[in-house]
Amino acid sequence: MADISSNFLGIKSPNPFWLASAPPTDKEINVMRAFEAGWGGVVWKTLGEDPPVVNVHGPRYSTILSSDRKVIGFNNIELISDRPLQQNLEEMKRVKRAFPDRALIASLMVPCNEDSWRNILPQVEDTGCDGIELNFGCPHGMSERGMGAAVGQVPEYIQMVTEWCKKYSRLPVIVKLTPNITDIRFPARAAKAGGADAVSLINTINSIMGVNLDRMVMHPSTDGQGSHGGYCGEAVKPIALNMVAEISRDPQTAGLPISGIGGISTWRDAAEYIALGAGTVQVCTAAMVYGFKIINEMCDGLSHFMDSQGYKTLDDFKGKAVPTVKNWNQLNLNHIEKAVINQDLCIQCGRCHVVCEDTSHQAISASKDGKRYFEIKEEECVGCNLCVSICPIQDCITMRALAPGEIDLRTGQAAKGVYANWTTHPNNPMSQTS
Repeated sequence: MADISSNFLGIKSPNPFWLASAPPTDKEINVMRAFEAGWGGVVWKTLGEDPPVVNVHGPRYSTILSSDRKVIGFNNIELISDRPLQQNLEEMKRVKRAFPDRALIASLMVPCNEDSWRNILPQVEDTGCDGIELNFGCPHGMSERGMGAAVGQVPEYIQMVTEWCKKYSRLPVIVKLTPNITDIRFPARAAKAGGADAVSLINTINSIMGVNLDRMVMHPSTDGQGSHGGYCGEAVKPIALNMVAEISRDPQTAGLPISGIGGISTWRDAAEYIALGAGTVQVCTAAMVYGFKIINEMCDGLSHFMDSQGYKTLDDFKGKAVPTVKNWNQLNLNHIEKAVINQDLCIQCGRCHVVCEDTSHQAISASKDGKRYFEIKEEECVGCNLCVSICPIQDCITMRALAPGEIDLRTGQAAKGVYANWTTHPNNPMSQTS
């Protein structure tokens, strides 16, 4: 059996699945239930200074639902912990004593001055927690107070606060990054320059979920008014994966440990993050939608996947996909693929034909011998993958790579097996060979 235990910055946990700093980790009873269910670690809901913040007492959450009412996007306008600091610290101490084999991380957010950090760090360290996570990502409420994303959007502030934390604490320091920035590499570099032991990402994306058109009020709203909030859930996973990959392959941050966050609801999601360089993953929305017991399926699925691939530990495939992530100008422009329809699986719905005819390259015929029949016209197909993406039957439409020397019926040229990229391609007007 594969070993799915995690050793992240020397912090050991029985599996890499941690609950992110969020409502599910707000207090002792929640965290105890999570650990009893089998979660490997928890990042306690973000702590701040006393007096605690005051949250809205109306709707804090909103969702985007699929046609079958599955939650695919989630938004919140909740702030950091609204309970006294000492109460949180006492509960953390009891939880760590009850579950010494689980990772317990304290998420922190205090004003951007040295005294505030110097004051809170020893108090947190006394709980026996395993590390601290600096919340530089919250996009709402706290950012208006000069904290959260207001710090995470300024690399100089990230480096400065990280240096303070390394100065006043012996615990590993994880810097949680905001996605509300142009290039994630710069805050990651700043965290590393400040001495951060790791980064975690992504925090939530700034968002407005929608408008109630009957009332002409944005939602969620409190007493007829609303505010931008943090967007998360399955829909943000592609954004988060890209940012994780950017840090993993940046020469200036390569090797910096990463805790991956964003849209993780299955073992497969977690495995993708690990393949792109994450050492642990953090989950929030899925737990809020399905409850803590989803951890069983996550652990079993990850273990079975690793067994099937011959991976003994998480390190065996951590970062293994990173070398395949390239800039566009490094892609092989001599590689050619064509769509293929499996007629035995085709249900003749015609969706592929409609979308290709209307929005793509008119590369799918709709009839043969006077009957309804869908077939790829290779002389028109550019290999865009649209038909594969929208087909309702799995593996009914697939892509076939042309072998070197095989003639592309669309261009009349032979496919080449040699590597070529846009920089040297003859169609590039800046190319030396054009």
